[in-house]
Amino acid sequence: MKVLLDTHVFFWALVAPDRLSNAAQSAIEDPASELIVSAVSAWELATKHRIGKLEAAGPIVLTYERQVADLGAQQLSVSTSHALLAGTLDWDHREPFDRLLAAQSMAEGMPLITKDSAFATLPGIHTIW
Repeated sequence: MKVLLDTHVFFWALVAPDRLSNAAQSAIEDPASELIVSAVSAWELATKHRIGKLEAAGPIVLTYERQVADLGAQQLSVSTSHALLAGTLDWDHREPFDRLLAAQSMAEGMPLITKDSAFATLPGIHTIW
């Protein structure tokens, strides 16, 4: 089963796996899971590091592709259909990173591993936490 990692889940899996829930940890460690990390997470980590909101992301930003590979994950690019869906979602949530991750989860039919309860208000998305 393919599962999309929210940015904080990707980050915690690398630097603080104890912050993951049991369900998230199980899904990540399950050999049947195909872990997917979005280009949105690269953008979000780089942005938050640049503006000083996430200093610890610096080493991950510098070695992003290797970090994804070391986790055993695959990268997902943002397509035009993802962008259009993100922009047209009838969801009262303005965070562009979250809107794109939600759209990718929905468009690709993948559950999103996330602690963020805002996704639960969006019909058509399945989350794991």
